Amino acid sequence: MSVSELFNSMPSRFQADKAAGADMGILFNLSGDDGGQYFVNINDGKLDVSEGAPAASPNATVNMTAEDFKAMSSGSLNPMMAFMTGKIKVDGDLNSVMKFQSLVGF
Repeated sequence: MSVSELFNSMPSRFQADKAAGADMGILFNLSGDDGGQYFVNINDGKLDVSEGAPAASPNATVNMTAEDFKAMSSGSLNPMMAFMTGKIKVDGDLNSVMKFQSLVGF
């Protein structure tokens, strides 16, 4: 599955019932083949995905390779271990990223 397909599948995996009161925007900067920028916005129990950087500043920016993102999405890469070993770098609010992870099932 391509990175674009993974991001486009997020709304179907989104656990809206757990998102009450959540209001966050996460920008993903994915490097390497199949990489790119994707912005995920969660607001009012709804998740929206768009390609490219947002007009407003995100709560957090996640920097990683597209390969590692695919591995994380498939469950073969533990997100916490990836963060601890430097495969994932977060600028901004780490708590927003952790909440996002729980809402989309990574």
